[in-house]
Amino acid sequence: MAGNEHEVNRSARSGRFVKESTAERNPSTTTTEKVGGEKERGDREVNRSASTGKFVTETTAELHSATTETQRL
Repeated sequence: MAGNEHEVNRSARSGRFVKESTAERNPSTTTTEKVGGEKERGDREVNRSASTGKFVTETTAELHSATTETQRL
């Protein structure tokens, strides 16, 4: 992986970040994502619901800023 690209693990049920050991113990209920990267590669920002972990639109993120998070992919 180049630059600051790295993997993160999330609970598929709650959308919250979990430890790598948790992801290994529960592979059917966790997802692993690659995030970060180099700016030259055209990074993009995505918005997620903090409670569900699902992607949401920019408008939803603006309306519910306290319950959404922005990530760079």
